[in-house]
Amino acid sequence: MSLDEQFKQVADKVRNWKTKPSDDENLALYSLYKQATIGDVNIAQPSGLVESAKWKAWNSRKGISQDDAKKQYIENAEKLHSKYA
Repeated sequence: MSLDEQFKQVADKVRNWKTKPSDDENLALYSLYKQATIGDVNIAQPSGLVESAKWKAWNSRKGISQDDAKKQYIENAEKLHSKYA
């Protein structure tokens, strides 16, 4: 299975978890997902509290390659799977 296929499969599983991860865990997954699918932040920092927190988390991943972000996302999601699935 290719990295892209594995990433998509894990991301689909995360969307179907029974319970939601903590805010910090969710931001970590979100930021890795955005870095993996889009790359470095490509929008201005928003002003809303939640939006700003998401932007900051994503921006903290700046410079990580999309493939490395996919690998980190998969590793992180697998660690959290038993807790939330």
